[in-house]
Amino acid sequence: MKAILGILLTIILLPAWAQDEDIPPVTDTKARDKIQAARVAYITDQLQLTPQEAEKFWPIYREFAERRKALRQQLKQAKQNPSPDQNQEQNSQAALDAQFKIKQQELDLEKDYSGRLLKVISAQKLRTLPDAERRFRQMILDQIQRRQMQQERRQNLRDQQQQRLQQRNN
Repeated sequence: MKAILGILLTIILLPAWAQDEDIPPVTDTKARDKIQAARVAYITDQLQLTPQEAEKFWPIYREFAERRKALRQQLKQAKQNPSPDQNQEQNSQAALDAQFKIKQQELDLEKDYSGRLLKVISAQKLRTLPDAERRFRQMILDQIQRRQMQQERRQNLRDQQQQRLQQRNN
């Protein structure tokens, strides 16, 4: 099953990375949709969700993921936007306070959605979810890194060919 999932993931993501250009930015809707579809397939497989569980699980999970994403964006903004009216120490304290508040909100969100998800899937499957998310992210990062290395190798080969042509012409 893992081999099939790996092939499926490669087929889904390959067109997004098959071009000789840079990896599509996050704002590329097609690439984001393909990654999202691969995420659904991967997590569904890793949690071994039945079709009935998946039908109930994914709407709740998507809602949770959107709310978690919004909180993480708030956290990022709190870290990056110091107040011009305060000195550096006050800004640092305000950023720490905001960070703790947002992390508490994220924990509360996780507790709430864990309760909702436990009505749909087993506790064992729910415990597997963070690991499956982490493995999926790592798999995507590894594929991006491989793609970047391939692009660098191709560019190096092109540069070498160009140098040889220039040397022949001189």
